[in-house]
Amino acid sequence: GHDGGTGASPMNSLKHAGTPWELGLAETQQTLMLNNMRDRVVVQADGQLKTGRDVIIAALLGAEEFGFATTALVVEGCVMMRVCHLDTCPVGVATQNPVLRARFTGKAEHVVTFMEFIAQEVREYLAELGFRSLDEVVGRSELLDVNGAVAHWKAGGLDLEPILRGPAFAPEVARRNTRAQDHELEEHFDVQLIERAQDVIAHGGQITIDLPIRNTERAVGTMLGNRVTLAHGVNGLPSGSIVVNLTGSAGQSFGAFLPAGITLRLEGDSNDYVGKGLSGGQIVVRPPKDAAFDASRNVIAGNVIGYGATQGTMFLRGVVGERFFVRNSGATAVVEGVGDHALEYMTGGLAVILGSTGRNLGAGMSGGNAYIYKLDRALVNREALASGELALLEMGSGDVEILRDLLLQHLAETESALAASLLENFDTEAANFVRVVPRDYAAVLQTRQQAAAEGLDPDGDVVWNRIMEVTGG
Repeated sequence: GHDGGTGASPMNSLKHAGTPWELGLAETQQTLMLNNMRDRVVVQADGQLKTGRDVIIAALLGAEEFGFATTALVVEGCVMMRVCHLDTCPVGVATQNPVLRARFTGKAEHVVTFMEFIAQEVREYLAELGFRSLDEVVGRSELLDVNGAVAHWKAGGLDLEPILRGPAFAPEVARRNTRAQDHELEEHFDVQLIERAQDVIAHGGQITIDLPIRNTERAVGTMLGNRVTLAHGVNGLPSGSIVVNLTGSAGQSFGAFLPAGITLRLEGDSNDYVGKGLSGGQIVVRPPKDAAFDASRNVIAGNVIGYGATQGTMFLRGVVGERFFVRNSGATAVVEGVGDHALEYMTGGLAVILGSTGRNLGAGMSGGNAYIYKLDRALVNREALASGELALLEMGSGDVEILRDLLLQHLAETESALAASLLENFDTEAANFVRVVPRDYAAVLQTRQQAAAEGLDPDGDVVWNRIMEVTGG
């Protein structure tokens, strides 16, 4: 990635964490060729690509696809203020504020024109090299002229052979993708789920499916969810239409992009990315009923749980790994402990954490709420607290009732001993919870509530002028 990254990346990451994409690309190409796998893979390069010359160099080093991010944003009007996570973008690119969004001047045609110029420059370089298509130059690193760079006194005779040439390869070893990858979708775990649920998908009703599962089964529920969405659109089916009870260990991306109407209940444990992109469905993960260990002190699922979730609920009886609920924008989850970097870039939704949190909680969090039991304030992202971006508030009466309701649901779904203990002494334990909320987000919610009580349109200009005043623009 070199000096790439999101607009919210810390400066020390931009300066010290990345390496030039040329190095990684050359090593990837050589490794795939050494293992005779290059013909099965499409290699994509990105990381500050800006010109047709960059595309040609990437192709010569082995890339077949090319990603443009920052440059395309600049074409649309981005001035790289690096405040993407603060909702204060002055040119209206990365903000939900309608006043700031009104300043956005970008058009899709701008990106189209930019890409046409890139393509034209690529054609000119190809013609200069004597080729008609990019496919002909993929992996042809010998066409790179580096003599001028190596002969420069600053290079001091730098040896670039390991990057540009690498090991000796036989002529028949493929340098680019030449055959399609067989993903064996006809053997996917979801095929049997779709077969059993097809009548409910087509005509409505309810079905419960009980099956064992093992951790080689990935993205369970995703193909089933696709069929539901194709048949019923973004609203899915009524809650509880398709209930899948599983026993065992699930592989990565369990319940990814699950739409409304599908409930996945897993008795066992799961790998990373549970509920990735959750879109209205329900996911429940709990240990085996005969487990003798304390679930609240043991890992039930891996890292990056609920990444990019937009809607739906998750009840996880146990501890999960790092980066819990990153980029969540609308889903609700109850969990009994999380690792580092929880709630990163969260923009909406609700998290209830009944145990320890790890460090760097709430980095870049710009929306949503979290109720956290006995929060160690030293573990909250210090920059967010110091700058006033995050607030740690006492629970109000409304918060307490929401928390009680979610604990009851968590107990009902998972038989959580921790939830039962908290509910047994709820009047006392409720005082141990802290509400974590972005300060501006809390001010916006309060302003909108006051406006609604006054009979004003919460999305009207008058209300937004008040919001601009309380948040400082």
